[in-house]
Amino acid sequence: MQELLNPSLECKHQNFLQVIQSYYQLTKPRIIPLLLITTAAAMWLASDGQTDPVLFLVTVIGGMLAAASAQTMNCIYDRDIDYAMERTRNRPIPSGRVKPLHAGIFAAVLAGLSFATLTIFTNLLAALLAMAGIGFYMWIYTHLLKRHTPQNIVIGGAAGAIPALVGWAAVTNSLSIEAWILFAIVFIWTPPHFWALSLMIKDDYAKVGIPMMPVVVGDAATAKQIWIYTLLLMPTTLLLVYPLGASGIVYAISAIGLGGVFVYEAWKLLHAPTDKTVAKSMFKYSILYMMLLCTAIVVDSLPQTQAAIQLLLKGIV
Repeated sequence: MQELLNPSLECKHQNFLQVIQSYYQLTKPRIIPLLLITTAAAMWLASDGQTDPVLFLVTVIGGMLAAASAQTMNCIYDRDIDYAMERTRNRPIPSGRVKPLHAGIFAAVLAGLSFATLTIFTNLLAALLAMAGIGFYMWIYTHLLKRHTPQNIVIGGAAGAIPALVGWAAVTNSLSIEAWILFAIVFIWTPPHFWALSLMIKDDYAKVGIPMMPVVVGDAATAKQIWIYTLLLMPTTLLLVYPLGASGIVYAISAIGLGGVFVYEAWKLLHAPTDKTVAKSMFKYSILYMMLLCTAIVVDSLPQTQAAIQLLLKGIV
């Protein structure tokens, strides 16, 4: 009897794991860490490098749940174009593994858990900002902009910048000018990041009628826009150093060095806008750039770093 039951039990176990995997894929998990690292950078900067570990954990959990909810809602709304594009046809909803209604319930539960977690363990401002991020991503970007204007990612980039505000609010229960500069950094970084990806997969967007910048104005014009936004990015990052004085020399050196490489990547793309290899290089570096820039904010904010710099300066003097 046991030998007869085992195959059935194993099959049910496999089916359960497949269901879990499908719902996990709905959240687009590869996107979430990049959002959360901006939250972490904001928290460390807001707390002068002394973020409470428990506060950090619950804020990250709340932000992760909010991002997962937004991505799931996006999968529901875009299921028609996901089915039409070869690259996304095997996603859980267009492939039929998850029904839209069930995905909607899943997204609502995630949003509810996010709001509850942030409200109870951080503050109402952080929770409301997380919900605003979901709303902006879904209604402003996905519904109003994505299918109607090549400026979709410029305005829609605000949704991806909100996690920085959530992190700052979680620590201070307020939003200062420093928080908005962090927001602006992510906001300006988003078009070069996403348009580089769009240059790589513009045929997919053209197939389903999504007016991404390369589809509407062409590769050369898109590369020029990437160049302009990249040039704007470096001085924006340095506002944290001067005039705000929120970050110090470690961050300043990092921002200049990382920004210089970013400008170089954009310059290469400007001169070879149709080269998908160059676009891929730009896209991959843009991810590394944001991760390292946020890491520099964290390291620079640490009391140990500031103490080491003071000792070094005294030794020089």
